[in-house]
Amino acid sequence: MENFDRETLRDLAEAGNETALDRLADLADTDGDVEELSELLDEGSMHAGQLLTRRALAAGDLRELQRISDAGFEEAGEELERLLRAPNGGPRD
Repeated sequence: MENFDRETLRDLAEAGNETALDRLADLADTDGDVEELSELLDEGSMHAGQLLTRRALAAGDLRELQRISDAGFEEAGEELERLLRAPNGGPRD
């Protein structure tokens, strides 16, 4: 994977390039920068929503799943409902 300058990626993302927005989300995820991922979700990055949802599921963080869902990533809401409906509050297949 090539390393791209974050500033260039940001410029491209602000110009509407969704792939650059996704790449910024990947970089933030690699760095463990949840705040940047949240900002990218607020900017419309569904990829950031996926990455945040994965993190929230791994941590069992129901509040974070709700926040991600409220920010517009429906899959987080679906995962939250799945967890809430599971018997004894545990994961359900």
